[in-house]
Amino acid sequence: MFAVRRAARCMSTPHPAASRRLVSSSAPCRSDALFAHRDTSYNNPKVKSRRVAFMQTTCNMPSYLNHPSFVLQIPFEFAPDNLKRAKEIIARYPPQYKKAAVIPLLDLGQRQNKGWTSISVMNYVAQLLEMPPMRVYEVATFYTMFNREPIGENFVQVCTTTPCMLRGSTEILDTVCNHLGGIKPGETTKDGKFTVIEVECQGACSNAPMLVVGDDFYEDLTAESTIKILDAFAKGQKPAPGPQSSRKTSENAAGLSSLTSKPYGPGQYCTPEFS
Repeated sequence: MFAVRRAARCMSTPHPAASRRLVSSSAPCRSDALFAHRDTSYNNPKVKSRRVAFMQTTCNMPSYLNHPSFVLQIPFEFAPDNLKRAKEIIARYPPQYKKAAVIPLLDLGQRQNKGWTSISVMNYVAQLLEMPPMRVYEVATFYTMFNREPIGENFVQVCTTTPCMLRGSTEILDTVCNHLGGIKPGETTKDGKFTVIEVECQGACSNAPMLVVGDDFYEDLTAESTIKILDAFAKGQKPAPGPQSSRKTSENAAGLSSLTSKPYGPGQYCTPEFS
């Protein structure tokens, strides 16, 4: 009885505002906007695709394709070469498990769709794999490799994880943003040429700091070499990827400290019976 009264008093006593932690007070990172869906005028399905309507009336398609979510405002379908590639990918899996091709097909669709995965892309992949659209949405919203908002012509990803941070990635990120007109991570330049985001480890720790443009790694960066890379892309050129220093790969920047002598030849220094 005492416990019940005590609980009632605790519930009736208002807590001071200072002790409350409101979820709405947590500011999201701008980069998150690329990975979280927002209904917009350019990415909001409202009109049923003629292709889907035709296939629904002429083919024995699953009932979930009649769901309101499976309508398209901006039609999308694979170009002939990508459709051929998609069929090759699907053929790698048993027919009953072809939904396992959802990630490579979304990647293929994103590449064709100027670097971002719209709802139309996801609905098309769902149609191709005969999956409920929601299952495709779940994949596309889980993996940050799928951009949920349009991006610039050059997608710049600056790694700021610990190894890169210790090697000066903060300066590299500031250099990129300032050189591109003062934009912030998650934003696109006014001319639509660059989108910049901050990313986690890209697996090039021994060549830190680094950034990624498209599919290419640019490593061993300084503020000066970073500006040169950005200027080249701005002119429509593609600078040579890899280390931007004197290194060719990930060898010791100070020179070899081991394996400096001539390697042993076949049978050298072996006992007579093995020579």
